[in-house]
Amino acid sequence: MEIKAADVKSLRDKTGAGMMECKKALIEANGDASEAEKILKEKGLAAVAKRAERATSEGRIFIRQNGNKIAVAEITCETDFVAKNADFIALGEKVLDVACDKGYTKIEKELEDLVLELATKIRENMALRKFEVVDVPAGASAATYVHSDFKTAAVVVVEGSDAEAVKVFAKDCCLHLAAFTPSYIEQKDVPQAYIDEQKEIFAAQMAQDEKMASKPDNVKAGILQGKINKHLAEICFVDQMFVKDDKVSVAKKLEQVSKEAGAKLSFGKICLFVLGK
Repeated sequence: MEIKAADVKSLRDKTGAGMMECKKALIEANGDASEAEKILKEKGLAAVAKRAERATSEGRIFIRQNGNKIAVAEITCETDFVAKNADFIALGEKVLDVACDKGYTKIEKELEDLVLELATKIRENMALRKFEVVDVPAGASAATYVHSDFKTAAVVVVEGSDAEAVKVFAKDCCLHLAAFTPSYIEQKDVPQAYIDEQKEIFAAQMAQDEKMASKPDNVKAGILQGKINKHLAEICFVDQMFVKDDKVSVAKKLEQVSKEAGAKLSFGKICLFVLGK
């Protein structure tokens, strides 16, 4: 049967498949556009399945604030070229649109299907790797930040005041998180197993130092604890030197902003998103 070029083009525009593939699908479907689309989708899904084992180390992080909720989606793909593609960016926005409209708070099948639809169209492995919703309490200040490469993002909620100075501080904290990517928020979040491992490492290093050999055990213990305290301060957000004032820690800066705002402030939800981590 004769397949019109206009029908091939229409099917291509709808599915993103190649011209020859569209023509073959229309022939197989005896000219039925709906059936041809189904055939292409089935073939596309098979292609996606074959790519399922391929690494998805590229992608983007998308953030949307909708009222008192902040939605964050991390969508990964195989190549940087696709991550910068307009369709991929539109996908991220669509995922946030649907999630906000439906009130989703975790990854749902509808959201995964949106990703699968584009993966089928362009035949590259993709995944909705992470999705999170942050609630902002009444009277709190919240800020978001996405780095220029869209691979690092942060959300910070400061509870106790929604004054402008507090909002600015929350934004600065987002910048701090993106710049220093701390492993933990507070020292209480650090697993004891990690601390014990670091102690063993530092103790082994000290044992190799000839000057340390002559020191009393209590002095060695104090030095070891000092090394641990310094290390924890380097990897914990609230103990790091603040990005906008390296003479005070983040915790001390919070105290200063509390005095300026005339309110007792505290950190609420703090999230750091790094693509693939």
